Amino acid sequence: MHWQGFYAIIITPREFILSRKPDEKLNRNRKPAPSIRRRLVVYLFNLCLVAAIGIAGYVAVIYLRMPSLDAILHETRAPAVSFLDKNGNEIRAANRIMGVPVSVDKLPPHVWQAIVAIEDKRFFEHGPIDARGVLRAMVVNLFRGHFAAGGSSITQQTAKNIFLSREKKISRKVQELILSHWLENRFDKNQILDLYMNRVSLVGGLRGIDAAARVMFQVPAEKMTLAQAAQIAAMLKAPTTYSPLKNPEKNIARARVILTEMVRQGYVDINTARAAAKKLAPATPAPDTNKYRYWTDFVLDEVRSRVGNYNTDLYVYTTLDMGLQEHIAAVLSRRVGEYQGAVVAMSRDGALRAMSGGVDYQTSQFNRVLAARQPGSAFKPVVYLVALENGMTPDSYVNDSPFAIGDYNPKNYNERYYGDITLATAFAKSVNSVPLKLTETYGIDSVLGMAGRLGVGTKLRREYSTVLGASEMSLMDLTNIYAVIWNNGESVRPYSITKITDASGNVIYERNPSDPITVLSAETVSHMTELLADVVAAGGTGHRAMAAGVLGGKTGTSNDNRDAWFVGATRNNVIGVWVGNDNFTPMSSKITGGTIPAEIFHDIVAK
Repeated sequence: MHWQGFYAIIITPREFILSRKPDEKLNRNRKPAPSIRRRLVVYLFNLCLVAAIGIAGYVAVIYLRMPSLDAILHETRAPAVSFLDKNGNEIRAANRIMGVPVSVDKLPPHVWQAIVAIEDKRFFEHGPIDARGVLRAMVVNLFRGHFAAGGSSITQQTAKNIFLSREKKISRKVQELILSHWLENRFDKNQILDLYMNRVSLVGGLRGIDAAARVMFQVPAEKMTLAQAAQIAAMLKAPTTYSPLKNPEKNIARARVILTEMVRQGYVDINTARAAAKKLAPATPAPDTNKYRYWTDFVLDEVRSRVGNYNTDLYVYTTLDMGLQEHIAAVLSRRVGEYQGAVVAMSRDGALRAMSGGVDYQTSQFNRVLAARQPGSAFKPVVYLVALENGMTPDSYVNDSPFAIGDYNPKNYNERYYGDITLATAFAKSVNSVPLKLTETYGIDSVLGMAGRLGVGTKLRREYSTVLGASEMSLMDLTNIYAVIWNNGESVRPYSITKITDASGNVIYERNPSDPITVLSAETVSHMTELLADVVAAGGTGHRAMAAGVLGGKTGTSNDNRDAWFVGATRNNVIGVWVGNDNFTPMSSKITGGTIPAEIFHDIVAK
């Protein structure tokens, strides 16, 4: 090769190649070189093909990582338990994360129309994505320089609510688009709107417009007025910002916009919208259900013991009197002061009507109605029942004087003794020596046997201190003893549930009470109720409990004033009260069963 030619190859290869004479034989089979434009088109095509394959692969991976679409619609959750009072009114619900399911077919039209009018007015016209809405939102945001409008359709928002994910990731957006198309292909528009209304989160972690309506306006979604529907729809943009409870002014302003849109879109006429606008108002906070929490916690344990494990929503029909429960909670909070307290009320046959296990559930969830404490003199009726069954009467004389058995020598309160007094006087003044002497006469086994007939015998110690209330028992058990007396001597078994059904109304459990057993004779009951009446009369230890309709009662105070009790009855209910400290430390020496507990009882029954 010529050196000059070699140099040309190195320096200017293109010019060298072009300067050579074409080889006719080689050139005969050579194809013309493609043009630059054609090569560019081929390059762009290949690039788009690779990009399309990459995007398709990415979408496929995202799709494969999605949960089952059918599973998404039928999400698993802890079954909700709704508690109903004795009249069938809802008390509260446990584990409820969704309101009652609603549908376009069953709702008043203005409820879903308010949602469509403000969230996606072309919802029934476009597919899974509203292209015009997206373009409009982009233009608005561009001109305003910040995110001021959204273009998501109701179908897209439904997809978001089903996934319940707020992650700002491309993968989540891709999943949203996939699910949006799937929803549109599988369901009609009304069904998608149903899904949206039942899944949207608006208040306190609860989902669905029904839950929001119940919290904000204490009505189910199907009973919302046009004004209320507009206020719920106003929350869809930003639940906290437009809450009628937290930001009523912003909520009402947006609700007016919604009413205007409903007029423009032909859902309502101008006069109807104006009338609704006049009814827009701040929401009223839902009733505080904490006052029922001791009760519902107790009942939930009863539910588990009746039906075991359950995998369906339950409706529990209980014996609670909501009015009495609220009244008791208020009285207890007002009267107890620096101590703790508990109250239980039951009808004579054992139906539990109210239960407050403490002053404030938020502060302490411990239910003191079920706590074992020393009942003190409140246990004494058990001993007197033994004496009455053995022929004594309220007019029988007994001797009140110091008593000792071995090292056990308890004294009367204030160490005062009355000598020979009637059984009625000894009971009314709650002297200690008399029940001890009665036990010595009739035997401690007779006392424990009587306690067993009344339902608490197996929990008591076989010792003389039990006679004066040293063996622990709960307020529930103690109150049950008195219920037997005021139930004409027939056995009583406290109960809180009458029926349990599933969401479809199928009965899972229904109370089937057995016939009561006669525990006390009519004569014994008559004498005992006479003794209990004397306690609340003038001169009795429980006189502060006296009010119209009170049949009688008994005070009780444990050693060093650690526990103070009063159990009494009206025509309808037997009510037990306890006051003390959780750590068993003594209260003020002035706190006895005849003071704060008797006053609490009085305030409860005096209303």
